[in-house]
Amino acid sequence: MSLANRYHFVTRWRFAATIEEVAAILRDPVDLPRWWPSVYLSAVEVAPGGPDGCGQRVRLHTRGWLPYTLRWDLRVVQSDYPRGFAIEASGDLAGTGVWAFDAQAGVVTACFDWRVRAEKPLLRRLSWLLRPMFAANHRWAMRQGCRSLRQELQRRRARGGRP
Repeated sequence: MSLANRYHFVTRWRFAATIEEVAAILRDPVDLPRWWPSVYLSAVEVAPGGPDGCGQRVRLHTRGWLPYTLRWDLRVVQSDYPRGFAIEASGDLAGTGVWAFDAQAGVVTACFDWRVRAEKPLLRRLSWLLRPMFAANHRWAMRQGCRSLRQELQRRRARGGRP
């Protein structure tokens, strides 16, 4: 089996916020298209999770700056609110993602460790050639997420903490 379609990305964001503020936003995948619209086109809950979110499954339609979209499911497989959670992805993307949150001196670091395979046929076939572009596409999407989450924090604070 070729490893050309496997990717590992680690992204770190920093916010002047509480760990609970950041965790509350990121733990709700159904709300992603509202506050991160540059990447998330739609998010539909397929199965609800338990009280800690585990078991929740959401069908996602996403994009980057490259001319393709991805359809994939996210399933919450582990939760340690507010310190983080883990997901499994299936569909056009398959793999695992772990969000970990740490707060020190009023600054939250959100770290996303994403180990994923491109399973969409076009991406799988072209990964060997276009790997740097696919990686740049991911970095662009995560920069958009950082900006969007910062704006969402400001919106929620202006509304007294509500989405």
